[in-house]
Amino acid sequence: MQPSTDKNNAEQLDTMRHSAAHVMAEAVKTIFPDAQFGIGPTIEDGFYYDFDLPRALHTEDLATLEQLMTEIVSKGEPFIREEIDVKTARQLFADQPYKLELIDELGDNVLSVYRDGAFLDLCRGPHVKSTDQVKAFKLLSVAGAYWRGDERRPMLQRIYGTAFETEEELNKYLERLAEAARRDHRKLGKELDLFSLHEEAGPGLVHWHPKGATIRRLIEDFWKVEHLKRGYDIVYTPHLAKVNLWKISGHWDFYRENLYSPMDIDGQDYIVKPMNCLGHILMYKTRLRSYRELPLRWAELGTVYRYERSGVLHGLARVRGFTQDDAHIFCRPDQLEDEVTRVLELARFMLKTFGFSEYEILLSTRPEKYAGTLDIWEKATDTLKTCLEKLELPYAVDPGEGVFYGPKIDIKIKDAVGHLWQGPTTQVDFNLPQRFDVNFIGNDGQENQVVMVHRTVLGSMERFMACLIEHYGGAFPFWLAPVQVTIIPIADRHGEYAGKVRDDLLLAGIRTRIDDRPERMNSKIREAQLEKIPVMLVVGDKEVDSSTVAVRLRNGKDLGPLSSQQFLEMAQHAVNSKNDTIENKG
Repeated sequence: MQPSTDKNNAEQLDTMRHSAAHVMAEAVKTIFPDAQFGIGPTIEDGFYYDFDLPRALHTEDLATLEQLMTEIVSKGEPFIREEIDVKTARQLFADQPYKLELIDELGDNVLSVYRDGAFLDLCRGPHVKSTDQVKAFKLLSVAGAYWRGDERRPMLQRIYGTAFETEEELNKYLERLAEAARRDHRKLGKELDLFSLHEEAGPGLVHWHPKGATIRRLIEDFWKVEHLKRGYDIVYTPHLAKVNLWKISGHWDFYRENLYSPMDIDGQDYIVKPMNCLGHILMYKTRLRSYRELPLRWAELGTVYRYERSGVLHGLARVRGFTQDDAHIFCRPDQLEDEVTRVLELARFMLKTFGFSEYEILLSTRPEKYAGTLDIWEKATDTLKTCLEKLELPYAVDPGEGVFYGPKIDIKIKDAVGHLWQGPTTQVDFNLPQRFDVNFIGNDGQENQVVMVHRTVLGSMERFMACLIEHYGGAFPFWLAPVQVTIIPIADRHGEYAGKVRDDLLLAGIRTRIDDRPERMNSKIREAQLEKIPVMLVVGDKEVDSSTVAVRLRNGKDLGPLSSQQFLEMAQHAVNSKNDTIENKG
C-alpha cells in the first residue's frame, strides 16, 4: 500500500502547485491588466508561469504578488472547469496571442478552461476545489525565458514558485535552497578562482584557471591509472572529421540539431566532432581482428562539441565544448554481459572514491526515432537488465530515453544537498558496427560482427567538476584540493624555515604555498579558511627551534605541534588513501 499512498500524495501536491500557478497568474493580472500569458506548468519541487509584461519585474514585486496571492487564497474562490469549442476559445483569448497559438497547436475540437475569481485560463487541469486549498507557498525568483524555448521567439518573464502542504515543509525546502545557493558551482568557481566563461570567446566554452586545472588533472591522472589497471588502452582522436562520416553513422539524420554547421576545407565539408566513437571505429578497422584479440578496451579523454541553445547553458553543467571520460569496448557477443558488468563495477568504484554514495540508476529504452531492428534492441536491453540484476542494483525503467543507436544505463549522482547529476552511462550498440561493417574473424574463420559498448564512468570533466564543487561546497578532500597546505610564518625571521618546510613538502608532491604577506596571523588563517585550503601550518620561534609545525585544519581544529616529518607522512597517507583530511589515518 505504501507506494500507492506515496503516489497519491505526490499527485495531490502536484495538483495544488498547479493551482498555485493559477493563483499567481491571477495576482499578476491584478497588477498588470494587459499582461499576456504563456504557460504555467508544475516542475520538480514547484511551478512557474511565463508572462509578457509592460515592464521588467524586480525582486520586490514578488513580495507584492505574494500578498495578493494570500488575499486570493483567503477568499476561497472555486476553481470552475468549463468545456468550450475552438471558436469560443479563440473569442475568449482574442487578446492573448500565446494562448491563441496553443489553441491552434492543440488541434482539439473541445477545449477546457478554468476560472478562479476574475481569472480565466486555458488548462487541462486538474485543480484543487478552491483557492483556499493552496497551502504554504513562496515565490522564488524571476528569470527570462524564450517562448517555447526558442531564442528566435519573444523573451518572456518567468516567475518561479513553490508550494507545500505545511509551513514546516516549506521552510525546510527553503533552507535546502539556501544551502544549494551557497554551494552553487558558478559562485564558488569564481570565488575560488577555478574557471571562467567569456561571452567574447563564446558562451558555453570553459576556461580552466590554474587551480581548476589542477583538480581536473588529478581526476584525469587517477582515471588513467585505474583504466590501465583494468586492461584499457589510452587513445587520442582528432577534433574534426568529414561530414560524410556522421552521415554513415546516422548522427546527421538523428542528431542534426546538436551538430555544428560544416566548414569547407579543401572542398570537403568537415564538422567538429560531437562524440569520439567514430574515431575509435576507424582505428579498429585499420586491420583484421581475431576473436582472440577481443575485447579491445579503448579509452579517451576526448573533447567534443555539441550545440546547446543559449537559454539552457548553465555554468559547467551544460556547455557547448566538453571532455568526456569516454571509452569504447569492442567485444564478441558472448563477452558482452561480462564487459557491461565490469563497466558498472568500475563506475561504482569511481563514484565511491570521489565521495558519492547515493545515486539513482535508470535503464533507458528504445526512443521513438531509432536505428536498427526491434530484435537487436530487445537483445541489447535484456543484456543491460541482466547485468543490473546480477549486481543486485536497484533501477527504474526510463521509457523511450535511450539513444538512437541503442539502450543505455544512466547513473544519476546525488550530491550533499540531494541534487541529481547525470554521471556514468553505459550504452550497448549493435547498430554502428553494422553501419561501419566492424567485424572480427571468429574461430570458424568467418567474419562476425562485433558488439560495441559506449561508456563513461564520470560523465564529462566539466559536469563532474560542477558536481564535485557543489557536493563539497568547494572544500575539496585533501587529495583533490588545488592547494593542500599553506604555511604561515609569524614573522619575517621565520621565512627561511617556512621555505625549507615548503620545499620538502613540494618535493614529496604535496601542493604547498607560503603566505608571507605583512598581515596578522589570524587574518591569514581566516583567508586560508575562506579559500578552503585544508591545512594551515603556523611556524614561529618555537617551531623553528623544535623543527616542528603547528597544524590547523580549515574546520578550525588545532592538531597542535608535529614534526615536519610526521606531518609529511600524514599528508602522504591522506593522498594515497584518498581520505578527506589528514586526520583520518585509516
